[in-house]
Amino acid sequence: MLETLHRHQRTTFLIASGVSTAGSFAGLTAKGWILMQGTGNPMVLALHFAVLALPSLLVSGPAGVLTDRLGCETVLIRAQWGLFLAGTLGALAIPLQTGTMQVVLLMLSTMLAGIASSFELTARNKYCALVVDHPGQLARYITSFSVVFNVGKLVGPPVGGWLVAATGPLAALTIDAATYLLPIATVVWLLRPNRAMEQRSRPGQKASLISAWKDCGRPLRHVLGFTALACLAGFFHPGLAPLMAAEILGPSPQALGLFTSVLAAGSICGGVVLQRNSSWLSQRPALLMGACVLATGAAQVGMGVSTSTGFALAMAWVIGAGTASLLAGVNLISQVGSPMVLRGRMAGLGQIAFLGGGGLSGLIAAGLSMTIGLAATFAWLGGIGVLLGLWELTQRAGLRIPPPVD
Repeated sequence: MLETLHRHQRTTFLIASGVSTAGSFAGLTAKGWILMQGTGNPMVLALHFAVLALPSLLVSGPAGVLTDRLGCETVLIRAQWGLFLAGTLGALAIPLQTGTMQVVLLMLSTMLAGIASSFELTARNKYCALVVDHPGQLARYITSFSVVFNVGKLVGPPVGGWLVAATGPLAALTIDAATYLLPIATVVWLLRPNRAMEQRSRPGQKASLISAWKDCGRPLRHVLGFTALACLAGFFHPGLAPLMAAEILGPSPQALGLFTSVLAAGSICGGVVLQRNSSWLSQRPALLMGACVLATGAAQVGMGVSTSTGFALAMAWVIGAGTASLLAGVNLISQVGSPMVLRGRMAGLGQIAFLGGGGLSGLIAAGLSMTIGLAATFAWLGGIGVLLGLWELTQRAGLRIPPPVD
């Protein structure tokens, strides 16, 4: 049995990550519903996503530096234990506290999960290169994680909504914590990475995040900068999903689960398309990023001007496909297009770009929705996204990023 798992270690790692992701989204759905019911305040929902995403601005850089210096496997295991402890805190907040203190503990649990996730995602990206058989498999394998992630995002919310409705939020948050044990066991006992292939940085100025930014080259710097700008305008739906679901479908936890599942279904389709075209798209960043941002912006405009529930869900599907393809594509480009010694720090810079931009986007969108309404917020921010996408497609069409020679 163990030998079979060793032979199929890439699949084993994907499955373990998918189960953990499904549990995470079940827990996030439960937390979002608790906060929506307890406060009814869009800013609280945006803050909940912000405390998950914004820590990346502070810790993704150090996470990348430590990954390149200490080794990706070491950082990966420690980060997974951190995720387990964060999930356990969220579960304990339900029976032990009520009211404001419960909200604080749930926020703290999510913030700690965001910090640990920054280290986990950074280390896992570099770790992928150690479990593939040859470098030509890396692009497809990295994008496979996007598909698995979004399958978990599809399965997790309805499970979380069902558990909240049937047994209360404690079951969903307990499952969230328990699922982190599976990837820990997988990495520690089941995988056989090619550790000799890893290149680590040495202490000193060349091991810094600034050094990685300078050494990665102008094309990759453009990719990171454009991603941050695009996410600032169009990556607010994770934080405001409970409010969006309430306005479109109703305030029940099942409605939230359905809405987030539609987003996830679009994400899966976008991820599959990216996976099947990963090799050539990884070398054409303007086409990949511009198309994703244009599609997302147009869908946001459509959601803002439509009053039809069916059309709004269709636009949510497009938003899921566009944003997932953008985030997975930037991750793909930054890994395949950079040398091994920089990949931990490139993953950290990528997280700063899309999670940092997304966290700020949620706060901006929440403030606008409280002032001009949710529909107008969609229309305005979507219009900005359309302009950004068109600019990238027309002005950067010739940009190419060839794979490095390690």
